[in-house]
Amino acid sequence: MYADLDRPPLRTLALTRALAGDGWRVEVLPEAGSTNAVVAERARAGQAAGLVVVAEAQTAGRGRLDRSWVSPPRAGLTFSVLLRPDLPAAQWPWLSLWGGLAVAEALRERAGVDAELKWPNDVLVDGRKLCGLLAEVPEPGALVLGIGLNVTTSAEELPHAQATSLKLAGARTTDRDTLLRAVLRSLTTVLGDADAARVSYRERCGTIGRMVRVELPAGRSVEGVAEAVDDNGRIVVDGVPYGAGDVVHLRPA
Repeated sequence: MYADLDRPPLRTLALTRALAGDGWRVEVLPEAGSTNAVVAERARAGQAAGLVVVAEAQTAGRGRLDRSWVSPPRAGLTFSVLLRPDLPAAQWPWLSLWGGLAVAEALRERAGVDAELKWPNDVLVDGRKLCGLLAEVPEPGALVLGIGLNVTTSAEELPHAQATSLKLAGARTTDRDTLLRAVLRSLTTVLGDADAARVSYRERCGTIGRMVRVELPAGRSVEGVAEAVDDNGRIVVDGVPYGAGDVVHLRPA
């Protein structure tokens, strides 16, 4: 029996039945070091696309740039999905962006929060980070998309002051079953129409039009106006495209 009545466990059987028609196969683990690592191992073993592994507690999760991602048990949604996309290699960077779009669209519709995107892999509410994503390629032809969403996390449990949760943002629902279904169904829709997804991403991306700092590998950084996201998913700052880096918003659009 779980101790925290405000944080009930996910209902695995109900989720599996509800999402099977969309091609998702949901497994819920009581604990995992990293759901991305679990799914990557399954991918290398030949697992088909559509696998979703959710951890009620994650002890060694990773965000971008090797940052840690730790959440109290059942306070959030920490899960990874296995994709085997039929896309040209140049378009694969869009997959993590579309993952963020799917989360933002689901949260706007189901939770009633004004979610927006920060390039490349964050979902924000009121300028604070609500969700992070991490995409990895464990073998040719496979992509693991990890998603970490703060749901009922309290202010004291958050890693820093620039983070938030759905509960703190006044969301209409914090039911994790409902939210997981909404995100996965949204991901099905987004991945089903690449052209529409590119348009929608640009509409939801709050980075475009802002003064930003792009922190690049090897300790370099550049500042300028984020003008666009190009057709290969790169952020264009003062006319120069960047495919990798961490973006800091310096002023409102």
